[in-house]
Amino acid sequence: MSSLVLAEKSSRQSVRPQWRDFWELGKPRVVLVMLVCALVGMVLATPVLPDIGRVIYATLGIAMAAMGAAAFNHLLDQRLDRLMLRTSKRPLAQGRIPPWQAALYASLLSLLGLSLLWLEVNPLTSVLTAAALLGYALIYTRFLKHATPQNITIGGLAGAAPPLLGWTAITNRVEADALLLVLIIFAWTPPHFWALAIHKQDEYRRAGVPMLPITHGEGFTRLQIWLYAWLTVVMTLMPYVSGMSGLVYLLLIVPLNIRFMQINWRVWRATSAQAPIQAFWFSIRYILYCFAALLLDHCLPVF
Repeated sequence: MSSLVLAEKSSRQSVRPQWRDFWELGKPRVVLVMLVCALVGMVLATPVLPDIGRVIYATLGIAMAAMGAAAFNHLLDQRLDRLMLRTSKRPLAQGRIPPWQAALYASLLSLLGLSLLWLEVNPLTSVLTAAALLGYALIYTRFLKHATPQNITIGGLAGAAPPLLGWTAITNRVEADALLLVLIIFAWTPPHFWALAIHKQDEYRRAGVPMLPITHGEGFTRLQIWLYAWLTVVMTLMPYVSGMSGLVYLLLIVPLNIRFMQINWRVWRATSAQAPIQAFWFSIRYILYCFAALLLDHCLPVF
């Protein structure tokens, strides 16, 4: 009997939430990419260096709100996460964190982030961040993800918000150049996620998520990736065309786009079974390099 009690106690201890589990709920790697885009938006919003205090407050507020939204995503998707190998080891899927604790954690993070933005940055950025949070955590995760194969296209608008949030944090205005940064991420999102959807389509099918490869076939999805990749290229050239960026940016983005299209051509032509997942991982670096090029051009106004 004592051995059973010890085993039960050990089992409870093994599933006791650890700080790493709560950290994982916030999807820190995804949030890091978002923060890079937000920081670029802050720097591009002004011809001089932005106020460092405002940058710190804005970054912290956006980070907390984004991690709160990610935790809500884990909470709402826990049933699906158990069905997919890619997400089956998440804290909620494995029962390492009770749902009520995840809900409290997500709520506190979100409220703290939005309050910090409202009090220390400006109400506009707080309201826009709240809209992005609701768009991702509720509209996309709860409804769009299960309702339409265009879930990524429509829901991608929330994920494209970070550069706009960074921009408004500094200027307190929604401006055309900020919206252009949003459109770059908006165009990039479908080929990024549809490449993953092709690679993981059996898991999405088992989970009952109507991703494009499942509802319209793999061939149609590969074509859409190719077309959206071209749209992404067009959008990344617009900062130079509009005068937002100069020759430094153009010289960096052209070879990056050539490489981007080479990789997506392999996806379209189905040259190998690994082409979609290779495109997915490269696309993460691509969007980071794109925003790094914008930043470098802004900081080196030599042309």
